[in-house]
Amino acid sequence: MVDGKEHSLLLHVLVVITAAAVGVGATYQPRIDPSDFKSQISNPYFLLVPGTRYQYLETVFGEMFNREITVTSETKAIMGIKCVSVHDVLSAKGEVREDTYDWYAQDKKGAVWYFGEATVEIKPGRRRTSAGSWEAGVGGALPGIVMPAEAKAGAPYRQEYYLNWAEDMGQIIAVGETVIVPAGTFTNCLRTKEWSLLESGSEKRWYAPQIGLVRSEAPGEVVVLMSIKRP
Repeated sequence: MVDGKEHSLLLHVLVVITAAAVGVGATYQPRIDPSDFKSQISNPYFLLVPGTRYQYLETVFGEMFNREITVTSETKAIMGIKCVSVHDVLSAKGEVREDTYDWYAQDKKGAVWYFGEATVEIKPGRRRTSAGSWEAGVGGALPGIVMPAEAKAGAPYRQEYYLNWAEDMGQIIAVGETVIVPAGTFTNCLRTKEWSLLESGSEKRWYAPQIGLVRSEAPGEVVVLMSIKRP
């Protein structure tokens, strides 16, 4: 039998090992060199072609939301890198609940990086807050990888880093899966596990080649791709 002190020590060791595995507590300092990035995002599992519009249906504990994501032709310079601006609008019953611009860039190896977001959340009473906004290079915030260059199961990676504010992680769990959603049947999909170091729980996401996100699942929440319109 393990006594109290040994049990406490064992738990401490497990926490340290787990933290090291995902980079918690370690110094996160990605090398960001503008010459390592390209102007277009062509990763097949996170393809961002200007003019493309995605329509998603989200069900959150029985409540229905519509999400429209548009890849714009606009760009934003962040840390010396030209990032693609993606407009994300969440609405319910015809009323906008969130209005967000996300910024992405791809390195020359093919990995897609997330450089931040400018978001406005509209709360009851028409109160607005931009508390979720952050930008890489500002206030200690740093970019992270949202889609690795290689479509294969591997180690966890940081998707974003803003200490105690935005600390999302991702990990490719499986490849070659088939997903059926209202927008169609997609084969050779990549499945990820995504989670926040600041919250409990995780989310499963499926990305289809030449499309991007087609489905996600989290406790009490399901998101499915309804349609996609290309330029």
